[in-house]
Amino acid sequence: MRRFATLWVLLAALLGGCSTLVPAPAAPPSTPQAALDAWARVLDRFVDERGEVDFPALARDRADLDRYVRHVADSPLAQWPDGPQRLAHMINAYNALSMFNVIESGIPATHAGLNKVTFFVLRKLDIGGRAMSLYSFENDVIRPSARGEPRIHFALNCSALSCPALPRVPFGASTLDAELERETRAFFARRENFRVDQAMSTVWLSELLDFYPTDFVPVAADSLLAYANRYAPQPAPPGFTVRFTPYDWTIANSRRR
Repeated sequence: MRRFATLWVLLAALLGGCSTLVPAPAAPPSTPQAALDAWARVLDRFVDERGEVDFPALARDRADLDRYVRHVADSPLAQWPDGPQRLAHMINAYNALSMFNVIESGIPATHAGLNKVTFFVLRKLDIGGRAMSLYSFENDVIRPSARGEPRIHFALNCSALSCPALPRVPFGASTLDAELERETRAFFARRENFRVDQAMSTVWLSELLDFYPTDFVPVAADSLLAYANRYAPQPAPPGFTVRFTPYDWTIANSRRR
């Protein structure tokens, strides 16, 4: 998987001249609290209990999403103090921009194949006055700002079915640690992300852990299984073989059925 990721980045670099700037919506300016309230309404109204989004309904009634995305564009990241305040803002911003990008892309059925390159790398968004892809925002900004905190990977939602579920409330600075803990435990409670095959002495983990192995090992644990065992409802024997469940890049659109 890591080899594939490298090839993906190289392909994106070759196609760099094909990148597109997705302009921020023309929404009225907002205070930080008013913008966050708008984002909270989006999550409450359009995200279901599975963390999937009613994208068609949101596309028809997108004023609150546009208001928050406009706020993300107008607010330099340095506006927030370094630490939980900035990290919570960046997580909310990433999740909102992913949702916004799906709508601006015409609500595709999947990110699979070359769609990943287009969606995550070639389409650039206005983030604090900087044109940046979702790939760059996550890997060049959010991950370094997290300072080795791997639980951020279970809070960032890329709008695909195998992504961590999108919570129905925004992340908050004062509650961020508890929220990251909650989302990490919820992630490993899902059978598709942590499944033990006793007969084959194998543990099936989400491929998400194989995307960013150095964020988990040895920073947070001795192995990927040791890390997952901290949060799984029923830990697996440490000597079991680890395999990865292929990522489902289908858009988490609650109307897809």
